[in-house]
Formats: sequence, structure tokens, C-alpha cells
Amino acid sequence: MKYTEHSLNILTALEFNGIGNAWVIRNLSHRPPYEEIVTLLNNKLPKEEQATNETFIRVRKQIEQKFTEIENYCDGVTAIGEPDFPLIRGNVPDSDKPIVLFYKGDLSLLSKKNSNVAVIGLLNPDDHTCNDERKVVQKLVEKNAVIVSGLAMGCDTVAHKQALLSLGATVAILPSPLTDILPASNRDLAEEIASNDGLLITEYYEPPKNHNDLISRFIKRDRLQALFSDAVILSASYTPESIDKKSRKIDSGSRHALEKARQYGISRAVIYDENNKENPKYDLNRELIKDKTTLVINPHQPEDAINQILQEVEKTTTSSSNQDIQSSLF
Repeated sequence: MKYTEHSLNILTALEFNGIGNAWVIRNLSHRPPYEEIVTLLNNKLPKEEQATNETFIRVRKQIEQKFTEIENYCDGVTAIGEPDFPLIRGNVPDSDKPIVLFYKGDLSLLSKKNSNVAVIGLLNPDDHTCNDERKVVQKLVEKNAVIVSGLAMGCDTVAHKQALLSLGATVAILPSPLTDILPASNRDLAEEIASNDGLLITEYYEPPKNHNDLISRFIKRDRLQALFSDAVILSASYTPESIDKKSRKIDSGSRHALEKARQYGISRAVIYDENNKENPKYDLNRELIKDKTTLVINPHQPEDAINQILQEVEKTTTSSSNQDIQSSLF
């Protein structure tokens, strides 16, 4: 299992009260030594909670010991400021940016050199929805897109499986440690993804502290699906006003991810045709279509819309590359 002292230092800093992602990004992205981190922490912490070098080292050793429990499940850890840490898409506030990632598989799939497209949706799709989604995913893979999803049941599972069947690459973003894949029913799928040049990635190496912590991890996972993708495609999902009130409660993930995509300025698209106009499982699709910036993919003729999505991705990638080159010159 690959990890650096820097990733350990960041995880250690997070153990101190009041330290969050935004603070880490502001203070630790340049990979300072632990002695400097202790000083920075004490500038933030109240007097009664001041850190010492000895305390910091002790906490860091405890975290490193926990790594031995996951080393057979995890290929490595990367942290903000390290060369292999994935670059995010869109305009993301520091509080939403990930700072430490645990992974199994090919981390380079999150490179900006790739066209990453998230395909997400509800947990209980019907056969019609699954078939339409498979057509779109297959066409995306044919265009060399990397398929991103959340390994959840339903539409996420369809996206990952079709990517594998089409001999494409797929990334599963998890709300759980790599030692405890959720849902358990998709553990074999997770292993298949990692074994076929795909990627499993998570922010977590420990189990949730309680039920509320678990729920928050699902919500946080949703924003990663957006910020690691160049576009987010909705297969189908409910709105809070949908007729099927039970299902809409358990299908909030798609809404969260798509709202984050909107906030970050990441392209959004929906799979839809008029045959679905009476189906409540497409209520969110219809709502998003009202936003004229949302692209509609006809599942029976998906190529034109997919080409448009990938052309926009290419423009964004080229612009970002040019900015990176200009920045490196000054």
C-alpha cells in the first residue's frame, strides 16, 4: 500500500477539533513538515487544546497503524499537494474539495486528459430505463469516455456493468472504506472493476461513527461524482414532488450530484424521450429539461448528443491545459 508522510500529516491534522477541508487546503497544500503543521494548528486551536510535536506524532502513529488493517484492500493513499492527486473539474469551493483519497486500481483514470462522464440515476429502474441507459453508456465507451458512478444499486450498477461489457474503463466512487464495500451486494462488481483496469476511490478508511455519519458520507460521495466528471448524465430519477414518495426519499443521491454539478458549472444531461412522459421515475429528468442548458439525450439516437457533450469536454480540457501551460511560464 502506497502512502506518504504528507498524507499521514493531513489525516493527523484532521483529528484536531475545528480542522476541515478548507483549512487543510489553505495551509497544507505545499506539504509542510509536521513541526510547521503543529505551529499552524496552534494558531487555530484554543489554548486548552494546543498541540505539541509529541501529541501530533502519537496521533500520526495511531493512524499509520490503522493502515495495516486496510493494506490488503487498498493500493494507496494520495493527498492534496501530491503529484498524483486528481485534479477536480469545475469551480469548486475549498470546503467541497477532497483532500485525501484512498484508492484501488488505476488512479490515472481521474486525469484531466480523460473525458470522464458520470452516469447516475435511481435505485429501482425498470427494464426500459436500464435498456436506454445501456445504449448511452455503450456509445460513450465507443467514444473513449471513462464512466463514473457511485456503485449504488440500480442505475449506477447498470452504468458500471455496461462499461465493463463494452470493454471500457469505469470509476466507482464509494461512500465507505475499501474494506467494507457498500452495498454489500456489489462487492463482486467492485472487485471486477478494480481487476479490469478500473478504479475504486473513497475518502474514508474507517467505518462511520453512527447512522448520521453514514448518511453524510453518501451525500459527500455525490459531490465527488460531479467534481471528478466533465459531464453528469441522469438516467432517471424522482423529484421531492413525485407520486412514489417512498422511492423519492431513497433516491436523493441523483438530485444531490446534479445540483452540485450545477453549482460547479459542470455540464448536465438527461436521457429522455416522449414515451416516458407519464412515468414518475423521470420527474427529475423533466424538471432538468426546463433548464435550457441541460442537454437531452434521445436513447434511440444518442450519438449526436453524446458528440456534443464530448466536444464541450474537449474545449474545456484544451482551455484548462493552455491555462496550466501559461501559469507554468510565470
